[in-house]
Amino acid sequence: MTIPVDSAANITPLTPQLGRARLALIKRLADVVCLPSSRVNGFERAMTADLLVEMLREASPSDRARVSRRLANLVEMPKRLLRLLLRDDIEVARPLLAEDTLLSEADLIDCVRQAGPEHRLLIARRRELGELVCEALIEAGEESVVLALLRNTGALLSGDAVDALVAASQKVADFIPALLKRVELRPAHAYVLFWWSEPDQRRAILQRFAVSREVLQEAAGDVFPLCAEENWQDPLVRKALQFIERRQRNRAAIARSPYASLDEAIGDAQSGMNKDAAREIAFLAGVKPTTAAKIFTDPYGEPIAILCKATGLPRSAVLALWRALRRIETDSTGAMTPALERTLFIFDMMAVDRAQTVLRYWNWSLSSALTPALVRAIREGDDSNLDEYSQPQRAAMLALARDFGR
Repeated sequence: MTIPVDSAANITPLTPQLGRARLALIKRLADVVCLPSSRVNGFERAMTADLLVEMLREASPSDRARVSRRLANLVEMPKRLLRLLLRDDIEVARPLLAEDTLLSEADLIDCVRQAGPEHRLLIARRRELGELVCEALIEAGEESVVLALLRNTGALLSGDAVDALVAASQKVADFIPALLKRVELRPAHAYVLFWWSEPDQRRAILQRFAVSREVLQEAAGDVFPLCAEENWQDPLVRKALQFIERRQRNRAAIARSPYASLDEAIGDAQSGMNKDAAREIAFLAGVKPTTAAKIFTDPYGEPIAILCKATGLPRSAVLALWRALRRIETDSTGAMTPALERTLFIFDMMAVDRAQTVLRYWNWSLSSALTPALVRAIREGDDSNLDEYSQPQRAAMLALARDFGR
């Protein structure tokens, strides 16, 4: 049989009656691609796949979907053919994106970047996903995809991915409850996430991440006298030991303060908190003014409870600070407001050591990490080079972005 050479003159429009040969050939080529290695070698399979790719480019969606279903269980699929089908309409790609299809990270990442939102949603729901695929899905910035990814316990999230999701949760509150269930979430992330979480979420963060520093204190116990012998000249060691030590209040600040104690300073502030009073309370409490400002301006009040418990203040100090900040104590019926009730509950719930862990991490990340370059980065929204910053600095960028006018 002589096969006619293609030319514009003898190309006949395809009709249902003339389409049987095409369908049959596509099926035969797919069958060859699916043959075991004992029947066809790699070069033959690749050659057949190249021919099939050219035919599929002009085939109908239903024909391409049929081939996709045929190839879905193939252990080793020719890459050019696979990527053509993965980038196709969702109904064509769906069989290949099913949970049990063997796809490499490179194949999935290519699909994430070259296909559409429905493809990405199916990928986010696959039973197992590596860190690089997850990062590619997050970069796409689609809420439904990110939520599916966060709810997928088989997805592995890198530290950078969690950083990005914590930052994104400022604008998408639905991310927060899903983030709180992730095993990859670390205290460094949780203490930042706290600032824009709802009260119930804040309680969960404190219950899960407010850990004791007892092990650190025991391990570093002999380092304190060594550092004292060196007159505390090593700033790196000094900063770390400030986080670890048991004492929270700044004894040195009392000698320079007009108040005899932190308790007295808070009691005096009940007549009205001003900038000077806030700074004085911050110094006596052993935190930087930036940290105190974040605590006092928080809309809910739980940070006040943390400050008071960490510094060994009595429960009455919570009420004193509440009044100093001119916050409402009771509603129209005379009952305590929910915000104050939650704040007192947190105070009663927290152990001193665990409250100190939270407060010191805030102080470490929200103030000690604020270099001039970082403040400039926060103001300018420069988060393109996060790798240049330490974990506390990243936390500061996230938590203080709004305070610096971003």
